[in-house]
Amino acid sequence: MTNKEFTEKHPNALFNLKKSLFTKECIKINTCPHASLFSACPTARLSINRKRLDFGPKLTTMPVMKLYPLKFKPLFKERIWGGQQLKAIFGKDLPADEKIGESWELADLPDDKSEIVNGPLAGQTIDHVITTYGEAITGKTDYQPPFPLLIKILDARDDLSVQVHPDAELCQKTGKGDPKTECWYIIDAAEGAAIYKGLAPGTTKEQFAAAIENGTCADLLQRVPVKVGECHFLPSGTCHAIGAGLLIAEIQQPSDTTYRVFDWNRVDPKTGQGRQLHVEDALESIHFDPSGDNLSVESHGRLVDAPEFKVDKGHQSAGCETLLEGEMKVLVILSGSGEIIAEGIESTPFVKGDCLLIPAVFTGAMQFADDCEYLVTTI
Repeated sequence: MTNKEFTEKHPNALFNLKKSLFTKECIKINTCPHASLFSACPTARLSINRKRLDFGPKLTTMPVMKLYPLKFKPLFKERIWGGQQLKAIFGKDLPADEKIGESWELADLPDDKSEIVNGPLAGQTIDHVITTYGEAITGKTDYQPPFPLLIKILDARDDLSVQVHPDAELCQKTGKGDPKTECWYIIDAAEGAAIYKGLAPGTTKEQFAAAIENGTCADLLQRVPVKVGECHFLPSGTCHAIGAGLLIAEIQQPSDTTYRVFDWNRVDPKTGQGRQLHVEDALESIHFDPSGDNLSVESHGRLVDAPEFKVDKGHQSAGCETLLEGEMKVLVILSGSGEIIAEGIESTPFVKGDCLLIPAVFTGAMQFADDCEYLVTTI
């Protein structure tokens, strides 16, 4: 977008454009009384502050590029419990006649790395780009791979297995696996849909082991009916399962370590056998005294406030805009559409179902063409 075009879209803004690599003009929006914490209406008064960005000694080796919002090619995962709702609701280009249960929107795991699909960095994977622009994207001088988030959208047409993810202490003790704390945002829910979150109060390890043996462990789980708009937090060590009829945005630590406890006695039609269970590892991973665990559920504002990540929910009307600056953010667009604009770069359109990584050094604004809900994840 040219300087003139950006100014025309912000008729009340006055921009002094600086070309120095060591300084950039950052837009500070004084929001109207009815704007949310993250946004401002088009009539909001804009003022300009100078912000100094110190890239340190790495600057001499960093390629010169104006970083921009990054979009990614989804990685589709066929699952026994999946369906085609990701195509029906979000228009994703799913393989025909396959039960797609997971769309990995942003991933940096050994065998699954997201590929950028927009702008000059298109075709490069997330790990390669962050190796090159680590501090500028993450805002961290001590960044260590992998990328600290795994973002998925799940389509559960059937119940998922009862499972658990180990915590960091157990991973360190056993020398295997990676911890995974996660949250589930309910995008869509069939009537009567529920999740399983935690064990019934007083359940012991011995009782649960016996229930696994006789196929009744689901009776010892806490079944929680859910509603659209809720966000459920599940720290590692929480025994859990997603019930049938749910579409969920899943935000988690970058781990694919899952210990399956129970799979509802079903048979995989492709193999004619039940899926592998990991009972011994699961029993060691489950927190049987969850009194200290935070199993919160929120639906407005700050949804998750954990050491691993923080998640906020935004809701804006058509014609409003939201400032983006100051720290790395990952956006998941739940509904609506619009574009992200900034001086000197092409605008980045977004629609529901998109996932965008906003670099820490980026300064711009989201403009909403429609009523829009979205999740903002920060570290």
